[in-house]
Amino acid sequence: MATTVPHPSSARPWTALRDRLLKVAELVTTPLLPTDYLDLVDPLRSGADLRGRIEAVQHETRDAATLVIRPGRGWRTHTPGQYIRLGIDVNGVRQWRAYSVTSDLGRQDGCITITVKAIPDGKVSNHLVHRTRPGTVIQLDQAAGEFVLPAERPGKALFITAGSGITPVMGMLRNRAHDDATDVVLVHSAPTADDVIFAGELRALAAGGRIRLVERHTDADGMLDPATIAELVPDLHERSTYACGPVGMLEALEAHWETAALTDRLYTERFRPRVLVTGEGGTVSFARSGTTVDADGATPILDAAEDAGVLMPSGCRMGICYGCVLPLREGAVRDLRNGEITTAAPGDGVLIQTCVSAAAGACDIDH
Repeated sequence: MATTVPHPSSARPWTALRDRLLKVAELVTTPLLPTDYLDLVDPLRSGADLRGRIEAVQHETRDAATLVIRPGRGWRTHTPGQYIRLGIDVNGVRQWRAYSVTSDLGRQDGCITITVKAIPDGKVSNHLVHRTRPGTVIQLDQAAGEFVLPAERPGKALFITAGSGITPVMGMLRNRAHDDATDVVLVHSAPTADDVIFAGELRALAAGGRIRLVERHTDADGMLDPATIAELVPDLHERSTYACGPVGMLEALEAHWETAALTDRLYTERFRPRVLVTGEGGTVSFARSGTTVDADGATPILDAAEDAGVLMPSGCRMGICYGCVLPLREGAVRDLRNGEITTAAPGDGVLIQTCVSAAAGACDIDH
């Protein structure tokens, strides 16, 4: 079939006319641009910043809810176990947090889900669980993270989760982590039976023989620890183990697996940074805002600043996404993960991650 290609001389007037019309539109709509109005009409359109629209909020327990999100047209599919960064306005301030994707890749409606557990004093988690309504438009990042199953599934797998640590594992289970080639045991801990997120679905998988489910309720059974898990799962050292939950539980598991010389068979996912080394704090000054904060040596600069009312860039809050990076103009900070000290002299402008850095003496942040 023949095609007609416009001659350059005929195409150029139309291009010039289009450009002039856009300039006129920009003048008329100042300070907003035409693209701003397009965003209002079709926030999920191609070419826009990646966004999502919350289609439904489904309550799982008294303090946990699943958000059904329709991602924009730029969304690329995720790998089960990965997380996404989500940006939402809370009291007029854009806040970013990271949550595991819990949905089945085969959803027919094209939506994805995240499941959020409200934590005490959690500004974003409480907003998402208790106050967010369908129709809310949010910012999204593409999925990331390495807490995923290998392409060649292990013959025997053990999942150890507590609280909202079940969320990345649920993403795996919904995508056939328990297929016929894999023997799956899930040990999950929650305060009570009513606090088990996805309780009905997990118990149905167990009743159908797809997984072996071991529920532990801390109000009655106490905290989950390696000795208890060894009693519950006698062949645990034969299994590839995936664990997600509170830092204390993960550190105990890592120590146990290291003692057994099986660290290469344990994979962990943290929702909070692992704090290994703290020290003396100091005074943190924010040059542009004129705010000064006294911070101890165990509190991330990001948290200390927000507690003092300073609006800070943030993301995953665990040292992965680099959404919190700011220049250190002068002074010293300590990386809470390894104790490494970073210093800067006037004019250096060394970049630091404020979510995993604490004051190590007086320091000045360019913000």
